[in-house]
Amino acid sequence: MNEETVFDVVREALWIGVAISTPILGAALVTGIVIGLLQALTSIQEMTLTFVPKMAAMLAVFWVSMAFMSNTLVTFFHDTILSLIAEH
Repeated sequence: MNEETVFDVVREALWIGVAISTPILGAALVTGIVIGLLQALTSIQEMTLTFVPKMAAMLAVFWVSMAFMSNTLVTFFHDTILSLIAEH
């Protein structure tokens, strides 16, 4: 295994990490913006008001996108990691 192969595998793994984390981070971002606007409009400055809905949204999105995440990781492992192991 040469350096080029290692760098390609690491680069692909990082992109898969980005793809897997995007739905959860997007849900946290959208929920945070909505709650922040709600707090600015109503002048309610409660810290738990931002935490609980954000965690609930992230949990819901995680549950919905769990199949996508699992399939992406299994495909990466099967196509990339196992083929590298089989070569050596």
